[in-house]
Amino acid sequence: MPNSGGATPDTSTEAPSGSPEDDLTPLLNAAVEALGGQTRPGQIAMAKAVAASLDDRVHLLVQAGTGTGKSLAYLVPALAHHKRVIVATATLALQRQLVAHDLPRLATAIKPLIKREPAFALLKGRNNYVCLNKVEGGAADDDNQDVLFDPLAVGKLGAEVLRVREWVEETESGDRDDLSPGVSDRAWAQVSVSARECLGSKCQYFEDCFAEQAKELARSADVVVTNHALLAIAAMDSDVQVLPEHDAVIVDEAHELVNRVTSAATGELTKTAVERAHHRADRLVKEATAANLAVATLDFTEALENTPEGRFQRGLPEEIGMALTALRDASRAALTELSKNKGGDLDMDGARKQARAACENVHQVAERVLEGAEADVVWLERSEFKGVKNSTLKIAPLGIEHLLRFKMFARTPVVLTSATLKLGGDFTGVAGSVGLYGNERVELDFKPELPEEIYDAAVKLLRDGDSDGEEFLDTVQNLPQHWRALDVGSPFDYPKQGILYVARHLDPPGRDGIRDDQLDLLADLMDNAGGRALGLFSSMRAAQTAAEKLREKIDLPILCQGEDSLAELLRKFADDPETCLFGTLSLWQGVNVPGPSLQLVVIDRIPFPRPDDPVSAARTEAVGRNGGNGFMAVSASHAALLLAQGAGRLIRAIDDKGVVAVLDSRLATKPYGGFLRASMPSFWQTDDTDRVLKSLRAIDAMAKTGEQN
Repeated sequence: MPNSGGATPDTSTEAPSGSPEDDLTPLLNAAVEALGGQTRPGQIAMAKAVAASLDDRVHLLVQAGTGTGKSLAYLVPALAHHKRVIVATATLALQRQLVAHDLPRLATAIKPLIKREPAFALLKGRNNYVCLNKVEGGAADDDNQDVLFDPLAVGKLGAEVLRVREWVEETESGDRDDLSPGVSDRAWAQVSVSARECLGSKCQYFEDCFAEQAKELARSADVVVTNHALLAIAAMDSDVQVLPEHDAVIVDEAHELVNRVTSAATGELTKTAVERAHHRADRLVKEATAANLAVATLDFTEALENTPEGRFQRGLPEEIGMALTALRDASRAALTELSKNKGGDLDMDGARKQARAACENVHQVAERVLEGAEADVVWLERSEFKGVKNSTLKIAPLGIEHLLRFKMFARTPVVLTSATLKLGGDFTGVAGSVGLYGNERVELDFKPELPEEIYDAAVKLLRDGDSDGEEFLDTVQNLPQHWRALDVGSPFDYPKQGILYVARHLDPPGRDGIRDDQLDLLADLMDNAGGRALGLFSSMRAAQTAAEKLREKIDLPILCQGEDSLAELLRKFADDPETCLFGTLSLWQGVNVPGPSLQLVVIDRIPFPRPDDPVSAARTEAVGRNGGNGFMAVSASHAALLLAQGAGRLIRAIDDKGVVAVLDSRLATKPYGGFLRASMPSFWQTDDTDRVLKSLRAIDAMAKTGEQN
């Protein structure tokens, strides 16, 4: 495999010039001074491009490598923008960093320059906030209603709920993520409600409601920080305003957007969910209606157990179809009665809301599955937890690109940013996955004029008083969605700081898990590195097997995911340079351990999606039917994103050095290997094992010298 400095940059870091963007330099300087550090060319170029995108209303994809300072590069123009901007992240850690650390300092720093104090707010889904009505004893979850009144009666669950009740007396946010230590999902369900279950303005605690207070703060903020899931809900359900009116959207960690939206758009039915709907509606509807729902629930549960696991490629199995039809009809009848029976008793209204929410979920998913749209994937999935087997009927969208194109990109300018947006060195793949076409890409200096048809539609909208604005929206949706792309690189010198080693001499991985020859090589790599290793495995079984066997082979501390909380494992790993940490998907992203504790990242195999994954398989087939290469569009792209993220754990600071070792020879020998390598940081590449072991010994020696000094 030849040496390589990586893919050629997609564009220069020169951003379009113009008055709004030029004004950003002093703002950035003030922001960087407030947070410490120094401005970087890539950060300045990105900030100017973001400002141009917001002003010109042209979408932007910007890849900003680790160390660029991309948060500042989009927060500063967002705060300086004269209209509200939504910032969506994939992880809780980044949300906390933005709201608790970055935004307060930035707002103070740029206030004298923009002559106003920009406001910001954090907004999450309603069930992330504690419900005062439920905490004070109103309309508890009737599956465990005694919990709130006799906490000790149900042991750990009751103790957790009691702790939440005590926390409510001191919290200002009511946000679950501010509760430390946290509580189980089951306990939180006793003290929270979904949007469907909420009593709204009828609730006696409406004025003090934490969720309503968060929404009110968001309505007056310049920048609203939220998560990908809430952004997806806003796009899917235009009838419910979960986000305040806004002029633009910035999506950080944008490589996660497709997966998060797909997850939010996935519906499911389980025995527990259907039984809950029946249980909650039973006392609130007519006896005959309740009896029909009970029979439908039993029939559906039996059909679930009788149906083989897997994707339904040729329509629904007959038993499932019949059971779903009865369940849909019975839940619809219950909903009709629950909608009619309204009273003045708040507790009864709360119980009715819970029953309606449960029945609505059952009815909507059942109807969606029965409609059998070509744009959906339907399958039965089985799992086991603590010896209890569960069956779940699931339905997911075949693709979400049209949803994002018409429900998000057609409404506001959108900025997508991440350290990994170029797959195989090109933005086109990621752009297509969110509904932006390759022929709509424009140069950085492109400035669109307001199309005449938009102006005409707007005039008609104002003249006719069409409050829905459907004609205007249709006009906008049918226009080209122009997008720009920018790769601002990274301040790190990847070819000099890191090595990408591919074990070409090993046989390709099989289905039997990690092999002895792979473990022998892994032991040599770790031994020569003096520990300092993060092992990224394709399955938990592989990680556990490797940890168990290598503990017998080498005298190094090895931690494995699942043995303690992830936060505690990462703390131990970062504190002791000799310690190694093995794990699976949650370690491929978000791990930030600069310095000598992490100088070797080992990847056991190319992280292709599982062959039996229903959504990936269906999407692959769909691409093939349309004349494309399904494997490259789906499986290879999935693997490329994860490889880029996993390899990105190595270099986190300007002085970091190390090796990314891939124990899968296919990365060097298969035709798709070049595409995958081009998606990773531009490390110096080799397949020479002896040379890599020598390099690891040298890096280890330098690290130990630094530790002694």
